[in-house]
Amino acid sequence: MISVIIPSYRRCEDLDRCLRALARQQRLADEVVVARADDAPTLALLSRWLCTASPDTLPGLRLVTVDEPGQVAANNRGFGAARGDILCVTDDDAAPHPDWLARIGGHFARDAGLGGVGGRDHVHEGGRVLQGAARCVGEVRWYGRVIGNHHIGAGAPRDVDVLKGVNMAWRRSAVTGLRFDTRLRGAGAQVSNDLAFSLAVRRAGWRLLYDPKLCVDHFPAPRADADQRGVFHAESYYNASYNFYLVLDQHLHATGAPAARRALVGAYQVLVGSRDNPGWLRAFALCMGGEGGRAWRRMSLAQRARADALHALRQAPHVVSPTLAVSERAETDVRRQTCVRVP
Repeated sequence: MISVIIPSYRRCEDLDRCLRALARQQRLADEVVVARADDAPTLALLSRWLCTASPDTLPGLRLVTVDEPGQVAANNRGFGAARGDILCVTDDDAAPHPDWLARIGGHFARDAGLGGVGGRDHVHEGGRVLQGAARCVGEVRWYGRVIGNHHIGAGAPRDVDVLKGVNMAWRRSAVTGLRFDTRLRGAGAQVSNDLAFSLAVRRAGWRLLYDPKLCVDHFPAPRADADQRGVFHAESYYNASYNFYLVLDQHLHATGAPAARRALVGAYQVLVGSRDNPGWLRAFALCMGGEGGRAWRRMSLAQRARADALHALRQAPHVVSPTLAVSERAETDVRRQTCVRVP
């Protein structure tokens, strides 16, 4: 049994496109779960779907709601409500390709050691699709560099460390007892929640597979909180950096990384870092490249977020990702379909 979980909030046109893509699947989902509380426009859209849908288009639609804001609470609610042996996650601003669920089911059926499967999201931006053919996708390097590239991955399916939230699926037996990390900051996207979840599954001994032919079209939509794409917002930037450093340092400690390696990772983060979370040298290079004071401001916020995240871990060193503690809120069963709405 395959369940699909869709976090959604006030993106009716995007959600409608996503549901239409799921209705065109070669292998239909047994459940479709959409999530958000107090969102009248989304509820109205789902009501229209329930009036017109049939078992031949979107079987298994139910409605479950959440009270807390953010993607973490929505995904946790969806995972707790879904009944499938395979739990697929996509965003409301994505449209899975027709073979999406068939490919996911095939991968899990062929390989009992797979805990998670993900693929490429074709990003539609500015009237074009972002192009690329990256071989290195979803890796966490030993010195602390995290490589994404899920949107431009190419080549054969291969094992990875990290799956991307817009296009990922999980074997229920691999995620039993795991939930998305409620310590992550933010009221919307809560950046790095997919990184944290992926690494938790890897630590449990399961493999993750990235298949470039497992595709969704991704139409990045405006977010409901201050964390808007392409617009710098100091608090959102700080939250994203805090989440990243919290997740990565938690992973190093949980895997028993020796002190020398943790020190090297720290040196890399402070001195080099990445474009998203620059260290001193990266900020200097960006400044010389024309970004000026913006680079130094990002570096200052990133390093403050890193210090705060490490302090939080020292204060509660044994805190791990939350376990299966999903509150049993009222569910609305409508015909045979599941809608979970995301805060």
